[in-house]
Amino acid sequence: MRDSPTRHTHLERWTYRFSRHWIVIFSVIFGIYVGLPFLAPVFMRWGWEFPARAVYFVYSLLCHQLPQRSFFLFGSAVTYSLPEIQSTWQNTLDPIVLRQFIGNSEMGWKVAWSDRMVSMFTSMFVFGVLWRPLRRWLKPLPWWGLVLFLLPMAVDGMSHLISDLYGIGQGFRDSNAWLANLTNTAFPPGFYAGDAWGSFNSSMRLLTGILFGLGIVWFGFPYLDDVLSQKVQDVGSRLSFYPQKEVEVPIRGSSGKQLP
Repeated sequence: MRDSPTRHTHLERWTYRFSRHWIVIFSVIFGIYVGLPFLAPVFMRWGWEFPARAVYFVYSLLCHQLPQRSFFLFGSAVTYSLPEIQSTWQNTLDPIVLRQFIGNSEMGWKVAWSDRMVSMFTSMFVFGVLWRPLRRWLKPLPWWGLVLFLLPMAVDGMSHLISDLYGIGQGFRDSNAWLANLTNTAFPPGFYAGDAWGSFNSSMRLLTGILFGLGIVWFGFPYLDDVLSQKVQDVGSRLSFYPQKEVEVPIRGSSGKQLP
């Protein structure tokens, strides 16, 4: 059974509108996705435990949520060390038990995903918003450039994973003795050990996450814009949204290539 012309036209109209405004639509939807983990501690602060725990549960499917590698809001510090978490929660190294700690009124409440996830996805959102006004002056990032932006996080994340195989708080990325020897202990002890704010581990997760977000946006958005700009021209021509004179004017995507 064939679709009616009216139904087909409605679908094309929605396709046209989405393709034309995809950056705004993406920013709104992705902004909600990025912002919800920060609402969990806000809800706990307000006493709205049910929606807060719902957010924690949903994002627990996407992140380890280890409290010593997470940000806290409304407390005495923005991050806490593993011994501080253990003294307040349970004296355990079991990640399944540790991840259940969401905070308290004194320490504040945990953001619903880890500091690495915050830096990755928040940077994607921010760079995505910034890309829109700057896209005409930016050349697309080549594939090898994307690899260079992703490589630091791959190395940092893999080394953390291997270190955690020795046990939470027991691996070479927990003491970072190798780094202390390499730098001749030029920095304070708190820089080398643990995951607290300002430590080497925390700084690397923040920096590599930002590079990840920048690389994804710089590489992926120009290609999306080219494809959807072509879609705008094709669908717009069929629906006669453009005057004939405008239809004949070539449209250029973000990569600078002329679209047929």
